[in-house]
Amino acid sequence: MANQAPPTVLTFAGTDPSGGAGLQADILTFASIGCHPLSVVTATTVQDTRGVDGVLAMDADWVNDQARAILEDVQVSAFKLGLLGSVENIAVIAEIMADYPDIPLLIDPILTSGRGDDLSNDDMMDAMIELLFPQATLITPNSLEARRLAFADADDEVALTSLDEAAARLLEMGSEYVLITGTHERSLEVTNTLYGESKLIKAYKWERLVGSYHGSGCTLTSAIAACMAHGLSMEEAVMEAQEYTWQTLKNAFRPGMGQFIPDRMFWARDEEGAVVNSGGDGNVKTH
Repeated sequence: MANQAPPTVLTFAGTDPSGGAGLQADILTFASIGCHPLSVVTATTVQDTRGVDGVLAMDADWVNDQARAILEDVQVSAFKLGLLGSVENIAVIAEIMADYPDIPLLIDPILTSGRGDDLSNDDMMDAMIELLFPQATLITPNSLEARRLAFADADDEVALTSLDEAAARLLEMGSEYVLITGTHERSLEVTNTLYGESKLIKAYKWERLVGSYHGSGCTLTSAIAACMAHGLSMEEAVMEAQEYTWQTLKNAFRPGMGQFIPDRMFWARDEEGAVVNSGGDGNVKTH
């Protein structure tokens, strides 16, 4: 008799050869939280731990075919969207999402890399706002992205707006919830704020860790998607995913010459970095 399948999460994302962000980050996060990862490649990138040097968008027909093939075969518990590559890809993905309105849709609206490399142009941003945000269960912009998306039609207001104002405008665009992350704000602690039902639901304060991290936003959104796939409510999933993400950052490592990479499998290693094993029976202990 076959074992019961774990919940599945389907990500639409670009590849990251460094394993720090993008498709690879999503897959590691889903697996770490006990979900089976499904993936649709939207773009391939030239990047390392320092930044992104090139993006090649996947043909929209290929994005559609990848997604339709897996969706006709496997029951999906949650969707996660990251780097989408082109306006054409966004349009195709919006059509696909419209066919699955009852499955949670979480969007990490990636506009730039951690170094500041542009990953979405104005047309792509407008397409996300028009086609995807109205279908979203949750969008997770950082504070810079939130202001830029909220006031895409009034760039001079971006620097002046409060996050509460930005969140209100983003909710008006159709997303059920908005989680704005505060790592880019000049504050002693990192404050992440969850909004929904036209109001602030909760502010979460976290110790600000020293260092620059590659893939923290991908990790957080993927973790929320994985928690929701397990049946947690939005507030429960957001809380659990933040705790998980903070631990991945606390245990981050620096494999190259650039940013630190979150350790999504931190629970599987002891303080010396070795895999934690029960001592011969092959069962891995988790903390």
